[in-house]
This record gives sequence, C-alpha cells and structure tokens, in this order.
Amino acid sequence: MADEAKTGPTHDAVVRVPAEHATAAGRPPRIEEVARRAGVAPVTVSRVLRHPDKVKAKTLERVRAVIAETGYASNPHARALRSGRSNLVVAFVSNMLSQQFGLAVRGFASVLEPEGYEVMVGQTSYSYAKESAMIQSLLGLRPAAVMFTGVIELEQNREALRGLGIPVVETWAYPPDPIDMLVGISNYDAGALAARRLAAAGHRHLAFIGRAGGRGALRLTGFRAAAAELGLDVVHVVTVPEVTGLSDGRDAFAALMEREPAVTAVFGANDLLATGALIEARARGIVVPGRLAIVGFGDNDTADQMSPGLTTVTFDARALGVNAGAMLLDRWSDEPSVRRQRVLELAFVERGSV
Repeated sequence: MADEAKTGPTHDAVVRVPAEHATAAGRPPRIEEVARRAGVAPVTVSRVLRHPDKVKAKTLERVRAVIAETGYASNPHARALRSGRSNLVVAFVSNMLSQQFGLAVRGFASVLEPEGYEVMVGQTSYSYAKESAMIQSLLGLRPAAVMFTGVIELEQNREALRGLGIPVVETWAYPPDPIDMLVGISNYDAGALAARRLAAAGHRHLAFIGRAGGRGALRLTGFRAAAAELGLDVVHVVTVPEVTGLSDGRDAFAALMEREPAVTAVFGANDLLATGALIEARARGIVVPGRLAIVGFGDNDTADQMSPGLTTVTFDARALGVNAGAMLLDRWSDEPSVRRQRVLELAFVERGSV
C-alpha cells in the first residue's frame, strides 16, 4: 500500500493478457472485399442487398454467393457512421443483475439520449470469450462510441477497439494505461478501505470472498496490503469464477465456514457476494455484527433492506455514467477539452454489519 503521503488514488495493476492466450473470430468482411471477390463495384453489392430487382440475374447470383461465403451483412449503423451520421452508442455491462451497473448505464443514457443518441446495452458476463465476440461485432456495427463497466485486459481486444477509430470509455478501475477515456475508481484503495474499517472495529483475523480475477483480484491486493500494514492476518480467501446472484455469496460463505469457522470478519468484494454472505450467516444463526463483521463493495437495495444492513465501500455509480456520457459529448463538441480521465471518490455506507 502506498504511504500516507500519497495525494491521489492508487493505480490498479490491471492484468494485460497477451494475444496468444486468447482467440477470437477474424474481423467481419467489408463491402469492398465482397465486391472484389465478386468482380463488381461496392455500389453493386449495396444494390444487391437493397434493390436486387435492379441487378442482372447473373450478377445477382454471383454477388449473393460471395455474401453467403463470407458472411457479410450490411448494417445501417455502419453506413450511418461512414456518412458521419451515426447516433448509436454501445454500453457493455459485466453483469445485468448488478444494480450499480444499471445505475451507471441509466446515468450514461440520461446524458446522451437528449442529444439524439441511442444507447444499446450488452452483457459480457465477466467472460473473455464473450467480450471478444462482442468487440468483434462492433467491427461490423461501427457505433459512434462504446462504454464498458470495466477495463479491457486482453491486448488483442484493446488493439481491436483502438482500430475502430471511435471513442472508447473504460470504467470501474484505475489503470495507468486506459485505451482512450476513463471514468474509474481505485479497486486497490477499495480493498484497503475495507481492511481498515474491519481493523477499526477490532478484528484481526480477516477473510475475503470475491472473484479470482479482474476487479476482485485488484480489491484483494489492496485488502491484503492494508491488512499487512496493520499487522492483521488474511486467514482465508474464497474465490468464485463468476457472480450471477446472491446464491454465489451464500455458497462462498458456506465454504469459508467449513474451512475457517472461527473467522470474525469478511470482506465480500462484490455487492451480490457480500449480501449473499450476510443472508447465509443469518441462516446459520451467526450474529452479525456481534460474532461476525461483514463489509461489502458496491451497495444495493437488498443490502439496505436487511437487518442489520450491509456496510459497504461504495461510490456514486450513476455519477460515473453521467461523467462518461459528458466526456463523450465534450469529445464531439467543437472545442473539446484535453481531459480524458476522472477518478471518483470512495466512501462508506455504514449500516450495521460491522
């Protein structure tokens, strides 16, 4: 952990995965390639797709054969972008179930939609394979811009996004080398804050529940570093491959109790995981916060409605989306500013689970 003299958030050591460690489909064919293979002009390919009755039968058959062979598909949004009129912006969320991601996308749309842009949402599910496939789809879709509730780790995907030639907004982390634009938080600092809060409550033997990679790993790094500074022990770590619902938190907490039943404090590095852990603790008759303390990350309505409510490290997710949208509008303005990054402040919502 950085010393107390540091004046800003800590950069996240985001993993960069070389291209040889992942595969992705090749780029979709362009209309020029279809035209070359069919021996016609690109305008003829366009006419085959939109006005086939105006094309000679032999030419129509030849062009259609090449289209079938290459998988080419005409896209109205791509045409709009080439003509300078694209109004489609794509937002990819890691998990549709996360209230925080939903707040961010709604804030994002609230800025862009009044200016005539359409926001389309997709889900990557914390999956490299799905992320790669969706980024490949952007090569054909060619939106005006794209936003992610996360940062891109695969180098081949980073290169593909740069190659689009459109604004790319990454969020939810604070790497030193974003692709283009960033509205983020320091996940390292979030983990450190959780450790300090548990230490302030008198706990010395801590446990962690979170994803093994991505932002979960970044929060664990900060959690461990702050715990070590304070002379605390992180006695057990339970990792999950993905987070789909509260049951993942319940299962992870059950696994923790089987291995370290005497643990007195848990950091659930995801709002769904921490809330699930709190539900499972109550089901087992474990008194929270007396016997056990739980700190979460992210905040959600369920955490607020439970008794005791879940104490969480959080930030203004809607403001993240609003800032991302505002950055894009600034980029497209007649006099864009040079500012391409903003890091949001972290805070605690105290509800009684510590």
